[in-house]
Amino acid sequence: MRVSVAIPVYNEAGGIDELIRRVDAALDQLPVDAHEIVIVDDGSEDATRALLIAACERTSRLRVIFLSRNFGHQAALTAALDAAVGDVVAVMDGDLQDPPEVIPSMMQAHLDGADVVYAIRVGRKEALPLRMAYSLFYRLLRSVAHLDIPRDAGDFSLLSRRAVDQFRALPERHRFLRGLRAWVGFTQVGIPVERGARFAGRSKYSLRSLIRLALDGLFSFTTWPIRAAMVLGAVAILLAAGFSIYAVVVRLLVGSVPAGFTALVVVTVFLSGVNLFFLGVVGEYVGRIYDEVKQRPHYVIDRELRGSDTSG
Repeated sequence: MRVSVAIPVYNEAGGIDELIRRVDAALDQLPVDAHEIVIVDDGSEDATRALLIAACERTSRLRVIFLSRNFGHQAALTAALDAAVGDVVAVMDGDLQDPPEVIPSMMQAHLDGADVVYAIRVGRKEALPLRMAYSLFYRLLRSVAHLDIPRDAGDFSLLSRRAVDQFRALPERHRFLRGLRAWVGFTQVGIPVERGARFAGRSKYSLRSLIRLALDGLFSFTTWPIRAAMVLGAVAILLAAGFSIYAVVVRLLVGSVPAGFTALVVVTVFLSGVNLFFLGVVGEYVGRIYDEVKQRPHYVIDRELRGSDTSG
């Protein structure tokens, strides 16, 4: 059974050699020698490209795909999955926070009957505010999504060939792998994996990128934001109706209208802000529809190399 390891990288010059060495060693523990390492360079601007070209000369099972520019992590991951030809495909990031030494254990879980084996992150090494944000996001997504997306499970996983083929057939442009992985279904098993610190460098995910990824997860798997607007509107109508009844009763019984100019201004401004906010929510869905109908490819390949080949 041939195993492919799919890895997207971007500006990982400080750890690329160690990444290849450790993944290669992990594959050596598996039966059969015809495994492959598929690394997709997502338009790196440092020495990553040169190091990958050099690594092809000494690592026979290495395949490297260079994208024409930076398309983003999920697009690069899609390119790696598209290129992988193994009977099973292990997916991991290139920063070595996900230990490749776990791949044999994932493979055993697959042999025991699982089509999808995903890592449940434990012992994360990020700063406390970031860990709290991750925890809150996963729990929020799980509570509002219309399918069961595992908590604290990142992209690190092992997929059977039929799961990979189903994933590749999904057409959407705003991709959230861990959600699509759950959507595909089949038998899925989670195993706890100690989440390590980065081997070198710093995370390429800026706050803006993390927020965009979180929005991809929320907007791709739930219509809850739009329904929240409907619920809030219904509550506002009920409150307005209740206050109207109160004003009429006071007028009839007391002979005066309840004062409340300040309250009226506050409520008006508040509801105007709510309207604008949910107009933005609707616009987010419309913008995603616009991106989908253009049908642009997820990525563009510039060059591909295989082990012991530097000609391209």
